[in-house]
Amino acid sequence: MNLLGYFKNKNKKTSASVAKERLQILVAHERAARNGPSYLPQLQMELLDVVRKYVKVDQEAITVSVGQEGNQEILELNVTLPESE
Repeated sequence: MNLLGYFKNKNKKTSASVAKERLQILVAHERAARNGPSYLPQLQMELLDVVRKYVKVDQEAITVSVGQEGNQEILELNVTLPESE
């Protein structure tokens, strides 16, 4: 029995495990994008045009995603507005 080994940090992650986790996140994101409806990019552009009529926002200011909860699909829309001066 190694007494000093008992006190070592057992939660230390190796670079390989961190890379694996990051790759899993990327793959999950790509799968979600691939399975999404084909109209989402067009919808995002149209929503951005409407918001730009009233507020100056960047291209990345609007994110549109479709999820599923039970047997219902959920359309999620996030708009990041600039801070008012």
